[in-house]
Parts: sequence; C-alpha cells; structure tokens
Amino acid sequence: MRNEFSRTVKRSMLLAGVLAVAASCGAFAQNKTIGFKPGGNLSEGRVVGNMLFVAGLKGTPATGTLADLDISAQTVLALDAIKKVVDEAGFKMTDIVSVNVYLVDINEIDKMNVVYRKMMPDPKPTRVTVEVGHIRSGGRIEISCIAIKQ
Repeated sequence: MRNEFSRTVKRSMLLAGVLAVAASCGAFAQNKTIGFKPGGNLSEGRVVGNMLFVAGLKGTPATGTLADLDISAQTVLALDAIKKVVDEAGFKMTDIVSVNVYLVDINEIDKMNVVYRKMMPDPKPTRVTVEVGHIRSGGRIEISCIAIKQ
C-alpha cells in the first residue's frame, strides 16, 4: 500500500513538472493538428505551443507496396513523411530534438544509418532505436519525433 502511494505521489509530481514546463513554454497558446483524417486513428502531428509531436510514420511508396522496398528506400520514405509534417506545422528539421526509430530487423541499422545521416541535419537529435516484431503494411521501419521551436 505504501509503495503504491509513493508511486502515485511520484507520478503526480512528474505530471505537475511536465505541465509547469509546458506552461512556461507557452504550450497552451496554440494547438494545431496535422494530417488528421476524420474517422482515423491518429493525427500525423500535433502542435502544442512551441512543440511538435510527430506520430510514427512509414511513408507511402509512389508505386507498389512497402514490402517491395528495402530498408534504405523505406528510410527515405519515412524521413520524407516526417519532413512533410514538420514543414506543414511551420517547423524546420533542425527543430527536431528527439527521434524514435522502430526497426523490424535491428541488423539493418547500418543501412538505415547511412540514409539517416544524409537526411537528418546537424546537430543530430537524440535518438532511440529499437527492434520491433512487426510493422503494418510491410514496413521495415517507422519513425516518430518531437520538435521544439527555439
């Protein structure tokens, strides 16, 4: 019981801290949704104040399916999709501060990194890369990110 109370207090303090930071950044001044389709499950991006939260994106191939494309081509598509949301929200790729990369096969990280290094501007954002069991539609990679306007 005591441990549960302690966890609840810690969660409340963490939430209060996050809200305080968000308020100090003007996070409640603006709320814009990017790429929302009525009846859909998600928005591609959400602007809250000076922050942009981009959903996990794979990109859409011009022809064929994702399953027809290797990890390099899929990485280009995913980063192009990220850039589209970032641009539409009025941010720049250099505003991206944190990236999450989800790979079906972690052994493809070197090939993904070749494309990532070319397409992601310096300074590179922080990044987490993890292997996942499956990505829908034949995807080999999915990328999400957070951007902050300075």
